[in-house]
Amino acid sequence: VFLSSLVLTCLPQIRLVVEEGLNQLPYTECTVTTPTGHKYDGVKFEKGNCGVSIMRSGEAMEQGLRDCCRSIRIGKILIQSDEETQKAKVFYAKFPPDIYRRKVLLMYPILSTGNTVIEAVKVLIEHGVQPKHIILLSLFSTPHGAKSIVQEFPDITILTTEVHPVAPTHFGQKYFGTD
Repeated sequence: VFLSSLVLTCLPQIRLVVEEGLNQLPYTECTVTTPTGHKYDGVKFEKGNCGVSIMRSGEAMEQGLRDCCRSIRIGKILIQSDEETQKAKVFYAKFPPDIYRRKVLLMYPILSTGNTVIEAVKVLIEHGVQPKHIILLSLFSTPHGAKSIVQEFPDITILTTEVHPVAPTHFGQKYFGTD
């Protein structure tokens, strides 16, 4: 019962934060011909966007991104925090080879201390991504976590649905039903 209520509660929020993240990406105007033959003035994304999910909870946001932008490339970072020291350690990172040219939607639903996201941003910087080209998509953020990230990387953009002193825990396990 909890899993279904979590999924039903978070899916619209995931979609909203993904859509707002996409609104932040560069685009150009274009004319679209509809299936009925009518012309429509629209927009299309400029090339060079991608998503990066911080595994495992960030993967819960991937479908929302794919629903909005089917052909977007998605990279992955696996970071685990030591339970006692809260120090984050990178175990795996796989990105499109030209990620340094792309705008990155970094997906991580629960921003608590900010340590995991800070490590992920450091990995992206090591791969040539400029912090001003990173947009963090989050569902729940603590003031401490958001402040930690902005202090470390003032050019990063953070989009979240809620800022609250207490963030939910074990989101990935609950979302994927493995708790």
